[in-house]
Amino acid sequence: MNSAATDGIGLAYTADSYAAPYLANGRLQRVLADWCPPFPGFYLYYPGRRQISAALRALIDALKVA
Repeated sequence: MNSAATDGIGLAYTADSYAAPYLANGRLQRVLADWCPPFPGFYLYYPGRRQISAALRALIDALKVA
């Protein structure tokens, strides 16, 4: 997305960490900053069913911040 945006194809909605180098050197600029407030981290949404796969359970357990 960053490459497409720097090539002038359109806008990119990406994480600050990916866009930071492009923002620093002026190849990208922020637009609609009021509509994209920063947040403290990522969130994982998953079905709350009792029978989730072992792989999904392992991923959830690995990503939990305690």
